[in-house]
Amino acid sequence: MRVADLTDSRAATDALLELLKRGRWTPRAVARFLLQAGDRSVRQAARRPQALVQITALHGLLAGLARNRRPGPGWVAASWALSVLHLGLLDERDHISAADTLTLARGNLPATALGSTRWSGALAIALDLADGRLARHQHTVTPFGDYADTFADAAFWTWLTLRHEPNRLVRAAAITAWALPIATVTAIGIRHGTMPERPRPTLLRPAAAMQAVVAMRHLLRR
Repeated sequence: MRVADLTDSRAATDALLELLKRGRWTPRAVARFLLQAGDRSVRQAARRPQALVQITALHGLLAGLARNRRPGPGWVAASWALSVLHLGLLDERDHISAADTLTLARGNLPATALGSTRWSGALAIALDLADGRLARHQHTVTPFGDYADTFADAAFWTWLTLRHEPNRLVRAAAITAWALPIATVTAIGIRHGTMPERPRPTLLRPAAAMQAVVAMRHLLRR
C-alpha cells in the first residue's frame, strides 16, 4: 500500500520516515520523502473539505487582524499552510473542533495586535487552558489538536520571549523549554525512522512553569 493511501496518521508518518532512513537521507531520498508527504497531505485535505474551509476562513480572519503588522500576514500564511498540510492528523474527523480553533488562534497571537499587549502571556495561558478543557469535555481530542497545541506553545512563547524578554537567562530557558524538545523529537524521528512520542508538558514540568514566569514578567514590565 502506498503511503498516500494509509489512513492512520502515525502509520503514514512512520512509513515516510522509514523511507527517508532507508534512503540514507540522500538528496534523492529527501526529494522522494517530500513528494510523497506532499501527495498524502493534498489527498487528506481533499477528503476533508469542511476542515479545509474552516481553517481557511479562520486564517482569513486572522490575516485581517494581522494586516500592516509584523510578523503579520506571513506568520498567518505559514500557520495556514502547516494546518492544511496536516489535516490527515484529524484521523476519522472531517472538521476541526472549537478547541482546535482556540489552539490555532493562540498560535497566531504574535501576528495580531493582541500579541504585543502586556496581557498577551496571560491571554495565551487562558486560551491554552480553555482549549484543553473544551477538547476533553467535547471528546474532540485528535492528533491534529495534540500537535497543534505543542507547536502553538512553541511558536507563541518563543516569540514572546525573544521579542520582549530582556533577561538572557530567561530567553535561554525559553529556548530550552519549547524549541529544544521539538528539535530533539524531530531529530530522533528522522534518525530512527519512526515517530516518537512528543513531549507532554504538565503543570509540574518546566514548560508550564516557564509560561507563568514569562507571562508575569511581561505583564509587570513597563
